Amino acid sequence: MIVGVPTEVKLDEYRVGLRPVGAEMLVQRGHSVLVQSGAGEGSGFPNEMYEAAGAKIVDSAEELWQKAEMIVKVKEPQATEVRQIREDQTVFTYFHFAADKDLTVGCLESKCIAAAYETLTDRHGRLPLLTPMSEIAGKLSVQEGAKYLERPQGGRGVLLGGVPGVEPGHVLILGGGVVGTCAATVAAGMGADVVILEVNIDRMRELGEFMPPNVRTIYSDPQSIREHLSWADLVVGAVLIPGAKAPHLISRADLVHMKPGAVIVDVAIDQGGCVETARVTTHSDPIYTVDGVVHYCVGNMPGSVARTSTQALTNATLPWVLKLAEHGPDALAKKDPHFAAAINTNRGVLTNQPVAQAHNLDFEPLAV
Repeated sequence: MIVGVPTEVKLDEYRVGLRPVGAEMLVQRGHSVLVQSGAGEGSGFPNEMYEAAGAKIVDSAEELWQKAEMIVKVKEPQATEVRQIREDQTVFTYFHFAADKDLTVGCLESKCIAAAYETLTDRHGRLPLLTPMSEIAGKLSVQEGAKYLERPQGGRGVLLGGVPGVEPGHVLILGGGVVGTCAATVAAGMGADVVILEVNIDRMRELGEFMPPNVRTIYSDPQSIREHLSWADLVVGAVLIPGAKAPHLISRADLVHMKPGAVIVDVAIDQGGCVETARVTTHSDPIYTVDGVVHYCVGNMPGSVARTSTQALTNATLPWVLKLAEHGPDALAKKDPHFAAAINTNRGVLTNQPVAQAHNLDFEPLAV
């Protein structure tokens, strides 16, 4: 199979979909690897490393998309890329279709096979290709939130860890999954007072077993959300419904309960956001203020730590890239239901029900 690795074109995106070692392993198995010139530089992998691994460097995205049978990348195809997707071409990346109808329709019209990292499952029902980026985004959420709580950045001027004689900052986390757990771990390590709002009682019991004493879990409902919004200095939106649009747990009317200069970091923004006033921002222009509350809603948070993120992501994706190159999407989907769950569009047919519901489009289960 001819595997193509394009340079990411999303603004402020520095990750790459395949490391040189991945190219080496594909070539050893008899596949061809095309890498767009400069694709790995933002993560510290120059062209020479890919060439040494047996990959061929191509100068243009157009040539790469034209020749590759399978595309391996990181972020959802941008408009310029959607126009280059070919019929029957397999695209293996994050898509987050539920947050973008134009992308969904574009991939359907291209008649490609869109295999989404974020909906591939494992035997425990977890999302192993989403997990490493969720871990990074969770940790970054507190790091970025702490920065924008500083007064020169427009925040309240609160130090999350406090100092002797001064109470620590208050961190509210909506959701106790991977993002929420990592956010809570970092916030607690900084010395903040942390509350996780969660609806799964069993998950709250699990969190109670290993979280430090400065982390509490409270059942999430509209009343507890409003009460804790008035308490919080930093709010982290960490809600996930696999493959579906994130629910709005904080409305604009709720912002009146928050302190002036408090910060919201909506990690769920790539799935539409869990805050009504959230809109996608970039690393170059990451924040805006609504009703006195600072919003940080960068849609590709892990892209800012590209070296770490690329290593973590490709550790998880490479085994699947190798399987996909070996078997092709159809045979692999029949062989492995966990990969079948990753296929969101298949040659013009929408095969993911939550995406269909998000956009009121026709849905047809994948035939395996």
